[in-house]
Amino acid sequence: MKTGTLNVHTENIFPIIKKFLYSDEEIFLRELVSNAQDATKKVETIARKGDLTEELGELKLKVTIDKENRTITVSDRGIGMTEEELDKYLNQIALSSAEEFVEKYKDVEDRKQIIGKFGLGFYSAFMVSDKVEVQTKSWQKDAKPAVWECEGDTNFKIKRGTRKERGTDVILHINKDSDEYLEPARIKTLLEKYCRFMPFEIEFEGEVINNPNPIWLKQPADLTAQDYQDFYKELYPFSQPPLFWIHLNVDYPFRLTGILYFPKITNQIELQQNKIQLYQNQVFVTDEVKDIVPEFLTLLHGVIDSPDIPLNVSRSYLQADRSVKQISNYIVKKVAEKLEEQFKNEREAYESKWQDINMFVKYGMLSDDKFRERAEKFMLVENTDGKRFTIEEYNEKVKPLQTDKEGNTVWLYTNNPDEQHGYIDAAQKKDFDVLVLREMIDNHGVQMLESNQEKLNIKRVDADTPDKLIDKGEEKQSVLSEEQISKVKALFEEVVNGSPSPALPLGEGEKAGEEKVSPQRGDLEGGMFAVETEAMSPEEPPLVITRDEFMRRMSDMSKLGGGMMMGNFPEKYNLKINTNHPLAKKLSEAGLVDAKGSETASADKKALAKQAFDLARLSQNMLKGKELTEFVQRSINSL
Repeated sequence: MKTGTLNVHTENIFPIIKKFLYSDEEIFLRELVSNAQDATKKVETIARKGDLTEELGELKLKVTIDKENRTITVSDRGIGMTEEELDKYLNQIALSSAEEFVEKYKDVEDRKQIIGKFGLGFYSAFMVSDKVEVQTKSWQKDAKPAVWECEGDTNFKIKRGTRKERGTDVILHINKDSDEYLEPARIKTLLEKYCRFMPFEIEFEGEVINNPNPIWLKQPADLTAQDYQDFYKELYPFSQPPLFWIHLNVDYPFRLTGILYFPKITNQIELQQNKIQLYQNQVFVTDEVKDIVPEFLTLLHGVIDSPDIPLNVSRSYLQADRSVKQISNYIVKKVAEKLEEQFKNEREAYESKWQDINMFVKYGMLSDDKFRERAEKFMLVENTDGKRFTIEEYNEKVKPLQTDKEGNTVWLYTNNPDEQHGYIDAAQKKDFDVLVLREMIDNHGVQMLESNQEKLNIKRVDADTPDKLIDKGEEKQSVLSEEQISKVKALFEEVVNGSPSPALPLGEGEKAGEEKVSPQRGDLEGGMFAVETEAMSPEEPPLVITRDEFMRRMSDMSKLGGGMMMGNFPEKYNLKINTNHPLAKKLSEAGLVDAKGSETASADKKALAKQAFDLARLSQNMLKGKELTEFVQRSINSL
């Protein structure tokens, strides 16, 4: 028997391991099973070369629990080890000092990836064990069985073993703080999480719990659509079927395999993320892949497997690594190619899926310039008639009628066709087309489109009157004189900005001459009104409420977390008076003259102006509460 001290450059490595890896202690099982898989792969390679002198036999791994003796055992029939190899591989820990270790890996986010970097995979067993025992027998002819034991300090012993067959048993004597790992359900969960696609069968509780031949390792030509759908169910048992998928398979300049699925994406972006599983040679590593692929791709589901991703380094290094950048660019390219192929070859089917994938495409265009350049070919916009167009197609459609005096093509859109129906109707009467952009992400999308398309302006239909939305430089003449226009404007400014309300019909017990007073109106529904006049068609409404495009867009974007901080500013509205409407002429006629000889608006005119103003507000769902009740009562009394 041989005894000795582990050859480490620290006085005691185990407290450091336990301290810095405690939050990820469950990976001990992944590391031990991975080691067993490696040993099995090596013996298979030796046998293939003809160097193995015995029968290869069954290569199944086994994980067993003995609750009575408080042990977990990981068994394999791999290459095994001699006494010399035990001494070489288990008694050397490649760390220069505890101080260097602590300093280099003090970042919490790095802890889970440091095991393999320093040969600590096996030693992760001490996070849950008071003692670790290794019983092994090498594949080499005439090799003697050996046992290695260590009780969580720097002392070890190696002695002659009793194992009869080639391979290794790693026996963990579980400590009192890790009772959870003696429960079969807990171990099964960990095996299914980390080992479900490892290349050799793993038996636990009499059941093989892994799929050694996942379809991402096969050639696409050998797979059917049903194969892909079945694998998706295996990954996500309770999800709806995917829309379509991409099979990744590249050997140069990096190695990468995998399958990415397009799920049905909802507006709940954050709920869809962390669905891509990252593997390294079929060993699960993480489902947080935002440092390896662009963020918008994390909306996809599926598997990426690559031995070329340096998982055992810091995030900052990972983000700067050349292989990672190449892999990221490759995946973006393949996703864009798949979408473009679908659009070109099966446009009808592509359009039928647009409702489910448009969020992904828009998000990708906003967050990745290379993807945006490609996606402009298959990004679709939809108008109020339900017809869909590419960016180029839509530009060509609306350019003849929707080009302003500056030569800009103007796209009009609505984010709520029902609430903005009046504006849509007014635009369509001029043969203007209106898009539907109802998602919050579209607020950022219009900015992106304007920035990347030459001479393009995008405006919501309620940003102005139709003639001003697409200003062709044609000025209409007002039937009112300048003096009449001033009177009408002054009247509405008085009604809007807070003078006492006009006399309302008398109720029971009220005396003539008493005036009902409404609350001040300087801040209506959290917004402010600027009164303007405009010569429109007599057929258009007498009053139109509009919202400045720039201010509204900034306000909407801030609600999504981008743009300027507009939360403390009231909404800005414009009240536009149609000076060619009969109502304007009626309100511009001479009013009463007070005792001082000043002309003022009569109570009837104020009542009429207020009713018209409230009608305009009602059409925009801005009349609520007490004011809505009063408006309804006035309307009933006037019948």
